[in-house]
Amino acid sequence: MTQTHVFAGKQALANAWYCVALSSDADPGPLKVTLLGEDYAIWRDPEGELVGVPDRCSHREAPLSAGNVKDGCLECCYHGWQFSTGGRCVSVPSSQKGIPIPPRAHLEAVNVAEKYGLIWVCPGAPEMDIPYVPWEDDPSFRRINPEVDIWNVSSTRMVDNFLDFTHFPFVHSGTFGGATDQEVPRLDMLQLDKGFFGYWYDVRASNPDLALSTSGQDEAVVYRKMSSGFSMPFHCRSTIHYETGLVHVLLLLSTPIDDVTSYFTFVVWRNDDFSVPEDEVLKLDKAIAAEDKAMLERLGGVLPLRATELVSVQADKLSVEWMRRFSALVSN
Repeated sequence: MTQTHVFAGKQALANAWYCVALSSDADPGPLKVTLLGEDYAIWRDPEGELVGVPDRCSHREAPLSAGNVKDGCLECCYHGWQFSTGGRCVSVPSSQKGIPIPPRAHLEAVNVAEKYGLIWVCPGAPEMDIPYVPWEDDPSFRRINPEVDIWNVSSTRMVDNFLDFTHFPFVHSGTFGGATDQEVPRLDMLQLDKGFFGYWYDVRASNPDLALSTSGQDEAVVYRKMSSGFSMPFHCRSTIHYETGLVHVLLLLSTPIDDVTSYFTFVVWRNDDFSVPEDEVLKLDKAIAAEDKAMLERLGGVLPLRATELVSVQADKLSVEWMRRFSALVSN
């Protein structure tokens, strides 16, 4: 497939925040991640704070992620140069005593943050916030973090998929989609809250054995009131309200490793009684994600963004709105 749109090198995208790993993945580090085609090394400094730098030693360009963390300093595997808070070089073993460390030895750190149990990186100057999730501060909700996976899929196609529910009866027939109506009602887009733009809709969902712990019900079919929405550039969120009062929130995070490969993870918040083991709660969502991954990895290249390149219908209008905003962002 011809790749019409290439976005990884766009400066506007460098100025956003992206989830790259679980917080625990950098304990103590180093952790190698790739974001928008660039490699970074992440570790914890002597104070336990995260540091992120380009994955190239300033001496002979050895990958710093292949080194070791000693007392909070990242030691290069090639000549033992050490780097600390902010990427500052603090030791050059081969230098003569009394000779100051060359200023060019210091590395330019990237913006790194921790939120929702995740590591976030912004390689440029932050112009967009990490998405806001109000349930994080609600003590009646617990948060559950599964692992971060790699999908051979463009983040553009992942967002298009996560904003769409017309694929439920087809892609998700093995999990919850078997009872879903194929006919789509009129969808009205709105600002869901200060972080996400989307729509509300009702879903009749199958409730197989693997879904019982997630839904908290044992009926063959359960009813959900749901919302789907996006926060630029690639963050999606689904909220699921069951008739029992159980609320299950999914933050769906697609991070472009490059134009056609992505990190993927999701975060769950739910107001259950916290008694169901986390792995039981996650069974359904993991199975749904596996179905999405299998479908999307059949698609090549970046999602075409021009209106004339794809045929869209009324049910696609939220995705079309995201494509419009994304096109405007990367065209600057």
